[in-house]
Amino acid sequence: MVRVKMHAAKTNLSRLVVQALAGEDVVLMRGDTEVARVVPLGPAEPAPDRSPRIPGRLRGMIDFDDRFFDPYPPSDPSQWDH
Repeated sequence: MVRVKMHAAKTNLSRLVVQALAGEDVVLMRGDTEVARVVPLGPAEPAPDRSPRIPGRLRGMIDFDDRFFDPYPPSDPSQWDH
């Protein structure tokens, strides 16, 4: 097990990551207290298969009122969030 004080860990982070990837147990210390462990991550999960986006796929499923495209009525902008 490799125990490294925080200041030395900041200076030698790349080396510590290599040691962790090699299977060594790397522990970071603050004073005489163990505070963190450097461990390798497992293999990344592949991105889920997604179907390609198809324009117009929701056609007929969403209905807009004709007023939707009307200009916003002039009023006090401070009231818009309420």
